[in-house]
Amino acid sequence: MDDQKVNIKQIIIYAGAFIAFLIGSGFATGQEILQYFASYGYMGIFGVLVIFVLYLYVGVSFTKAGYENKFHKRSDIYTYYCGKAIGTFYDYFSIIFIYMSFIVMIGGAGATLNQQYGLPNFVGGIGMAILAGGTVILGLNKIVDVIGKIGPVIAVMAISLGVAAIVQNPGGLSRASEIIPTLHLLKASTNWLFAAASYVGFCMLWLATFMSSMGAEAKSKKEVTLGAIFGAIGFSAAVLLVSLGIMAHIEQVAGSMVPSLILARNIHPIVAIIFSLAVVAGIYTTAVPLLWTVVARISDEKSRKFIILVIVLAMIGTIIGLKVPFNQLVNIIYVINGYVGILLLALMIIKDIRMNNIKNVEN
Repeated sequence: MDDQKVNIKQIIIYAGAFIAFLIGSGFATGQEILQYFASYGYMGIFGVLVIFVLYLYVGVSFTKAGYENKFHKRSDIYTYYCGKAIGTFYDYFSIIFIYMSFIVMIGGAGATLNQQYGLPNFVGGIGMAILAGGTVILGLNKIVDVIGKIGPVIAVMAISLGVAAIVQNPGGLSRASEIIPTLHLLKASTNWLFAAASYVGFCMLWLATFMSSMGAEAKSKKEVTLGAIFGAIGFSAAVLLVSLGIMAHIEQVAGSMVPSLILARNIHPIVAIIFSLAVVAGIYTTAVPLLWTVVARISDEKSRKFIILVIVLAMIGTIIGLKVPFNQLVNIIYVINGYVGILLLALMIIKDIRMNNIKNVEN
């Protein structure tokens, strides 16, 4: 890392952008946490430890690669790690998957406002599409600035919600391992370890171009790397505590589209209202960079084509996102693509080992 002094505020913004990108509709609603961690009982906690280590690695690796290589095209990150042939596959596959993930965000916004306020799903879905599309048109630098400030706030709220849920019903947490097998919960995989690996796998396809672009735009390698490190710590802590909070109330939240709102309502109806806004904010902070990644791959920012594509893709995503139940969107789209992401993780590790060996030989 460079030896220059670091700007603490900038590190927080980078960490916040990392966290905000990951805290999408799946996490903020609790549906993702239920399927990938809480549904496995205490073994799911080991899954959280696995994702912490992996997020720490991929976050630093992506930002470092972007900072050092200043890729001409954002999609060059895949060629860098995978070679031309496999990199080209990931380039096109990731765009399709990232767009499908944007559709999940639309579904999550609709489900959240429907469960909390009884509003039709299209109200939340269309509203989120308009907010996300409008922000994407502003460009990458504005996106990092906006979501980077929102991310830490949402993480703190999620952690607070998890802690409160545990304190409210510690007995439920102790009985969770007995109750969970009887509930037939929707799971991401048959095995907690595969679920954890898949979780990081699908998020990697989100993070690759966004984090490497953030690294390329950074003025300090040390700042952006520390941002990735603290981002991994903050997000993993939030996952852990929300998982435990859901487990403490597992019978109550089983089958719910938005488990986090049930936990918030257990504290107080006003808390549920406040947290519903946090959920929407969390969805927004992920929907924006997802949509930006897709459109920026096809056209240049600020161009007329860019603006038209933002509008068209936001509209199509809204139509699809409001047609399929939210929990099915999470289970189908995230799980399938997670395994493709695991292969990318393996190729990244091989590439980084080779690069380190070359540097050691040169030194």
